[in-house]
This record gives sequence, C-alpha cells and structure tokens, in this order.
Amino acid sequence: MGVSRLDRLLKPRSIATYGGLPAERLIAQCDRMGYSGEIWPVHPTRQTIGGRDCFCDHSQLPGVPDAAFIGVNRHLTIDIVRGLSAIGAGGAICYASGFREAEGEVAGSAGLQEQLCQAAGAMPLVGPNCYGLINALDKVPLWPDLHGLSPVQRGVAIVMQSSNIAINLTMQTRGLPIGLMMTAGNQAQTGLADLAMAALADERISALGLHMEGIDDVAALERLALAARACGKPIVVLKVGRSEASRRAALSHTASLSGADAAADAMFRRLGIARVDSLTAMLETLKLLHVHGALCGNAICSMSCSGGEAALMADAAARRNVRLKPLDESREAAVKATLAPLVRAINPLDYDTFNWADQKKLRATFAAMMQSGFDLSMLVLDYPPGNCGDSSDWLISEQALIDGVNETGARAAIVATLPETMPEKRAKAIMQAGIVPLCGIDDALAAVEASAIIGAAWAKDPPPYLNSVRCSTRPADMLDEARSKALLAEYGMAVPHGRIAACAEEAVDAARAIGFPVALKALGIAHKSEAGAVALGLADAAAVHAAANAMTNAKSFLVEEMVACALAELIVGIVRDPVVGLVLVIGAGGVLVELVDDSATLTLPSDTATVRDTLAGLKIGQLMRGVRGGPAADIEAAIAAIMTVARFAADHADRLEELDVNPLMVGPEGNGAVAADALIRMRERDYE
Repeated sequence: MGVSRLDRLLKPRSIATYGGLPAERLIAQCDRMGYSGEIWPVHPTRQTIGGRDCFCDHSQLPGVPDAAFIGVNRHLTIDIVRGLSAIGAGGAICYASGFREAEGEVAGSAGLQEQLCQAAGAMPLVGPNCYGLINALDKVPLWPDLHGLSPVQRGVAIVMQSSNIAINLTMQTRGLPIGLMMTAGNQAQTGLADLAMAALADERISALGLHMEGIDDVAALERLALAARACGKPIVVLKVGRSEASRRAALSHTASLSGADAAADAMFRRLGIARVDSLTAMLETLKLLHVHGALCGNAICSMSCSGGEAALMADAAARRNVRLKPLDESREAAVKATLAPLVRAINPLDYDTFNWADQKKLRATFAAMMQSGFDLSMLVLDYPPGNCGDSSDWLISEQALIDGVNETGARAAIVATLPETMPEKRAKAIMQAGIVPLCGIDDALAAVEASAIIGAAWAKDPPPYLNSVRCSTRPADMLDEARSKALLAEYGMAVPHGRIAACAEEAVDAARAIGFPVALKALGIAHKSEAGAVALGLADAAAVHAAANAMTNAKSFLVEEMVACALAELIVGIVRDPVVGLVLVIGAGGVLVELVDDSATLTLPSDTATVRDTLAGLKIGQLMRGVRGGPAADIEAAIAAIMTVARFAADHADRLEELDVNPLMVGPEGNGAVAADALIRMRERDYE
C-alpha cells in the first residue's frame, strides 16, 4: 500500500519528549521494550529525564525528531506543536486534555482544538486527550504508562477512542499478538480511519480492530474498508450505542424502527466490517482473523469428550448465525469407524472418553470429522492449571488435533469453555501450529459469526459508495397521504384509486363514484389509526357519512377503494440518519410494525439482490413464501415496490427527510403489491 503519512511517527528513529512525569514514564517504557532510536527530552529547567540529558527547547535538538510526545498543559501544547511543525517534525502525540471535550465545562476551552490544528499544519497530529500509540513490531512505545505488550514479529492492529480501554486490552493474556495499539483521543486532525489506514500499510499487520464511540467521517471509513479488502486484512469493530436511549424520537414508524445504531449496523454490513458486542468478542474475533483470515462460511463442527460440552456448544450455536452442519451419510460412516461402539457420529460430536489419551485414535476421529468440509472445526478442550499435576493427556488431545489438521488442511480451533482454562503459554503454542485458540464458547461463536460476515461480503463485488448528497437545510414539511401517494405513483408504485373530499357530503359522492366498499381517511394526520382518523370497509353512503362526521378534527378526507385482502403487510420506509444519510427500512407492517421485532435496515444505494436476501431473512419473509401448505405472496411485486421507494429516495436525496409506506399490502403470487398508506416529509430546496 506504499508509505503512510504517519510512517515517521509510527516508526521513529528519534523521539522528542516534552514534559516531566509523563515524559519520564514514556522513556521508561522505551527502555523496557528495547527501543533502539534516539530519545531527546525537552524541558526548560531539568538537567536529565529518564537518564538522558535534557534540551531547553526544540532549537537545541541535534536533529529533527521523527516523533514527539507532548505531555504538558494544553496552552503550552499548542506552542510546542507550532514549533515542531515549523522544523518539519514527523508527527506528535498530544497527551493533554481540556480541548473540545471540555467546551462548555472548562473555561478557556472554546476554540483551543482549532488553534491546535492550525498550529500543526501539515504535520501529523494524534489526539489531543490521548495516550498515544505502541508499535510492538518495532519496539516503539509512544506511551506514558504501563502496558502489557511485548515485541512481536506479526500481529493485529487495534485503534481505540478510549485510552483507558486501550491500556486494559494491552493486558490481555489470551495469546493475541498485538502489533499496533493506537489511541485517537479527540481526533482533532487524525481520525480513527487515518490511524487504521496507516496500520494497513504495514505488511506485518494481519487484521484490524476498531473501538468507536461515534462515526464522524463515513467517507474515510468507506475508503478504509475498501483498502482493507484489497489487501486481505479484515476489520472488526466494537461500537457503543445499542441501548434504547440511542433511539431518537421521530414522526414516522420507520424512524422508530431505524435508530442511529441500526444505520451504523447497516453501514458496517455493507462495507464488510464485522461488528461485535463486547471487548472479549473483539479479541477472540481478532485471533480468528489473525490465524485463519475471513471464513468462507459459517458451517462448524464441534468435538468434545463430554455430552455436556456438546450441549453447551449446540445451545450457543442456536443463539448465533452459525451452523452445526450435519454429517452426510458417507462422512458419518467414516467418523463412526473411528469411535467406540456405543458412541454416535453426529455434530456436535461427543467422542466420549473411550479414546482419551490415545493420540492415534483421536487423530483418526478428528481427521474424519474435519474432512466433512466445515468452515471451522472446533475442539473443546479446557486445560488444567499448572499446579494440578500431570497434564500430558490434554497435550495428547492437542497434538492429535494438530496432526489431524496437518493431514486434512482444515481450519481448526481449540475452544476453552472458560477463558481461564486456556493458559497463555498454550494459546501461543497452538497459534504457532496454525490453530486458533479461543476463550469461551459464546465469544468463540461470536468470532465465527463475525468472520463469516466478512467472508460473505468479500465474496461479492465491492459496494458502490454511499449516497452523499448534501441535504437542504430548510424545514421539512409533511405531505398528506394523498400527495405522498401521488408522488410515489409517478414512480410506478401501485396505490388504491381514490378521491379527495372536503366534507361528509363530498365523501359520499366520491364513494359512490369509486364503488363500495371504501376506506375513509382524514388527511394531514400522521398516525391515523391511533387518532381515530381512518374507517375501513364502509359499505354504503350512510356509513361513509357517519364516519366522516365522527372525524371531528378532519379538514379534508381521502376516499379510496378497499384494497383486496393481502397475504402479508410490509412497512417500507426511508429515514435520514445524521451520519450515514438516507437508509431503507423493510419489515413486518400494519399493526405489527412496533409489536414485532422484525425489520432490517439497509444503506443506499441498494440493489435488488440485497433487498431480496434481506426480505427473505425476515420472519415476514418466511410467511410470504407460504407456510403449512398455504399460498405464497407476490414476493417479486413486493421487491419491485421496495426498489421504487429506493429509487424515489435517490432522486430526492437532497430534500427527503422521511418516507413511510405502511402497510404495503402484498397479495397472492401474481396479484401485486399496493401501498395502502404513505407518508412523506420533504424539504424545499435551498436557494442557490
């Protein structure tokens, strides 16, 4: 990928430190890790720091530093950054806090971050309000505190927004080789994606882990994902924000289904970035990606000497998008031939203790299982602690799996049911043998699921860039149902035949012209059912007149033909996410929209194949295929209607705020899909 603009900062031959105690701690970490470059402490009053002679300021330095660590107050930090930029330094870590994160809380913070960026100019700047970075590949800790990293020759890169969590992750003892640990802090100039892109440029980095509190640059994340894909280095992300508190209040049903977090999920899926829900799942996923890369699928086998462990694995798999693929008849016979007479050859396999400590027999069983074409073969094995006595029997099982892998070429993992029963020494040895050591069944399966998501995305063509049309800043107005439907009908959406009426008498006349039965709706009300502003199946003039008079808040009415009974009701909507832009929401509609958790969010543009797969994965999609011998719904008409909504959104991306089609009534196969209700919020275009 070439040389990164951060290359001098990441691999410095010289480091200048500014400050007292933080600089002293950083120098101690450099000495502990074995940094071989020059270290130049800068301090106006001290003679030495960390056993090195001090310089009064950067003008006295023996050369231009490749990297600088600035551990002084925020105001002095700006002056130092300006001086370093002027002499052409390679980059700086800004440790101080009290910049943008303190605006409104700490006096004098306003504008400081902008001043810092101006002072840096073109010089790379990491932070402020961050610990810096540790390059364990080149023994460079630009880091003012204790950490748990040791030098490695190849490993993963982890980029964090939180410095404290980064410290915690360096202390992991799970066998994960971390080559780069980087913290971004306020991301005043250099963002998470910039740091991650620099990590990709190092051929010794195998995979990337990101911790994100927010997404501030979608375009940069897109470029990162495409670059990672091009060089075969998968990305896993832990992003906070799944709680209900993160959902924003909005007018439409669509917005209530698709909060900011759903939009982020959709964007990560689009980009082939796997999202996990915990730090431990991220670590286990990074291990799997480091050893095996992205998996081609989610088919796994489990092998253990306990029915209890097999049951744990089966239950955990049922909670994840992983598949314990059954053995076919020939494979079942091959596995059975290696087992004791009373043992069943199934997946998950309980091979029992008949062959325990018999390396030759275990190897035969493991090899027979792994020849069944699983994406990952998993041996459940918990190691005893070192003070328990002879553990050679466990090493026999380990070696039998290694032998089986060498025989079959299969991808394999050893899974400890508890993290503490996978000693770091064993984890590293297993990894050296080309097998991934995983800690905890749930996190192990989360890692498989995440890796398979990446593999599935990479198996497709790279996605087009997200729609990034600038939206009008004028207020959004709600169009009534009649106007909303008319706009969608211009794009080919099927809508019921209807007429607008100003009063009860006109509604009766409209109903007679359309033909009974009819639906009567008050215009200009968003949630008509809740407001008593809709009446369905009105069979005669008297019913229409009475219903219209009962809608006392109505200023006008929409009278429509009744839509024929549908096999399925969908919601199809668009909502504007403040970061991702317009997103498409598909789900179970009608009265079930907020009662049943059955919706999916897609970023735009989206293609027909993606919409088809998404609809098929919903519970309502299963219903539409026909259940218990019942008829199938017109799935093709539903997909066409969804694509119509997506096309409308693309053409109005600079104005559209929200769109709801709910319900989209989908009839039996061949009978089409009709938008029974619609709502659109649009903005006027900005004046040029």
